[in-house]
Amino acid sequence: REMRKYNATLLVIDQRPSGIDEEVMSQLGTKITCLLDSERDIDSVLAGMSGKSALKSVLAKLASRQQALIFGHAVPMPVAFRPRDYGTPESYKELSSPKNEVDNDSLEDLW
Repeated sequence: REMRKYNATLLVIDQRPSGIDEEVMSQLGTKITCLLDSERDIDSVLAGMSGKSALKSVLAKLASRQQALIFGHAVPMPVAFRPRDYGTPESYKELSSPKNEVDNDSLEDLW
């Protein structure tokens, strides 16, 4: 219940978020969701969020595959994104290749 003070992170995953206990959902600071077709699931994911109607609009426009919305404490504003491909030889090659260095100055320019 109070795992934040121990820097613990828990990822709760379910195809039907309306089935997750309300107390558990109320403790989730950051949420990632893909397209949902049930109004009950949508309301469950967006419960307690400000700008609920705008988020519903964005959520409704997500592609049915490989697009998600992240919102909450970990991001300054809701962001739609395409998760990385995985499971193909190319995806594993990309993951194992050396990363390009990102300098902090260029990151600050983005904000």
